[in-house]
Amino acid sequence: MLMAASLVLLMTPGVAFFYGGMSRSKSVLNMMMMSFGAMAVIGVVYVLWGWSMSYGTQDIGGVFANPFEFFGLKDSITDADGNFIAGAWGYPNVIDIAFQVTFAIITTALISGALAERVKFSTWMAFSAIWVTVVYFPLAHMVWGGGLLSGSENGIAAKIFGTTDDGEGGLVAAVAPIDFAGGTVVHINAGIAAFVLAVIVGKRAGFGKTAYRPHNLPLVMLGAALLWFGWFGFNAGSAFAADGAAGLAWVNTTSATAAAILGWLATERIRDGKATSLGAASGAVAGLVAITPAAGALSPVGSLVLGAIAGVLSALAVGLKYKFGYDDSLDVVGVHLVSGLWGTVAIGFFATETGLFYGGDYKQLVVQIVIAVAALVFTAVLTAIIAFALKPLGWRVSKETEARGIDEGEHAETAYDLA
Repeated sequence: MLMAASLVLLMTPGVAFFYGGMSRSKSVLNMMMMSFGAMAVIGVVYVLWGWSMSYGTQDIGGVFANPFEFFGLKDSITDADGNFIAGAWGYPNVIDIAFQVTFAIITTALISGALAERVKFSTWMAFSAIWVTVVYFPLAHMVWGGGLLSGSENGIAAKIFGTTDDGEGGLVAAVAPIDFAGGTVVHINAGIAAFVLAVIVGKRAGFGKTAYRPHNLPLVMLGAALLWFGWFGFNAGSAFAADGAAGLAWVNTTSATAAAILGWLATERIRDGKATSLGAASGAVAGLVAITPAAGALSPVGSLVLGAIAGVLSALAVGLKYKFGYDDSLDVVGVHLVSGLWGTVAIGFFATETGLFYGGDYKQLVVQIVIAVAALVFTAVLTAIIAFALKPLGWRVSKETEARGIDEGEHAETAYDLA
């Protein structure tokens, strides 16, 4: 589990390389700093109240847990005798804390790709602290901490289709939502937040007229490689044991990702006549996103189908920003929101035990749609409130800074010293 946590932590520098390479040369450092800034802010906030809000025992309305119950990780690591407290999965609780903080970090960092080249670094840092507190921690509690979007007897799924005996004298939802590693908590969450911010913050100067070409495609592919590598901690680690479920998640992750690359490249080839390296890197991420909620519920063949469709859908979706006029700079909406929604809902079709295509009925599909829509609405509304609340700080850099380059304006640095 510590190895898995380390792999997930590596994903955020992977995002920094991926986004940094996709940016223009005058913006690459700022883009990478937004990921590293998120690591810094959330690494502190999670210790103070993030763990308590996400996984505390004092549930508040099924939405979040008491942030003061385990404030500063009190009573979360050792007991009065100095012995390590056992966690829900049998190993010490502090290991689960290590694993879960990395999910909070990567989710927030993903949002930054929609804000390239135009946002004040100080406002981004403030947003990161507030958003992870108001949006991420509650959603993690609702899905994984026994809240409204979980399979608990008090969750939405139980209210729709009733409850059943959990075999231990308690009740759980008769048809439980499936989110193995973060389709709702991570990808739908980050994707819809990115969309809302892109609309509220506004477009880059010259959007729709200027060609924003990636300045360094090898960096993009390096970032995609680090993400793929780290994603094994993300998905296989979410089995919470070195067992067959982890192995299945690993194989399904690779299968879906490989198929998504092919789906994206085939779409490019048919539409544009060329298969690109940027398409391969983006297709890999789309497949990784789609399989995240489904990694423990599908067969490898089902994962191939899921991934191939994700590659096609996201390849088509990244162009929507030009049609509808929102500046999702680095395709967070097209990749994370679209493939996150597809992966979450597709479980209702492809899950080997409850999916529609495997002899199940419609109930799993309904539950998956409900949790996807609930996550969308919850995050969209709260992100909009936070974005408007931060307007007095100022979201945008000056027009001069944006034109000259945000690296120099915000950090007094340049990525490349060219004479």
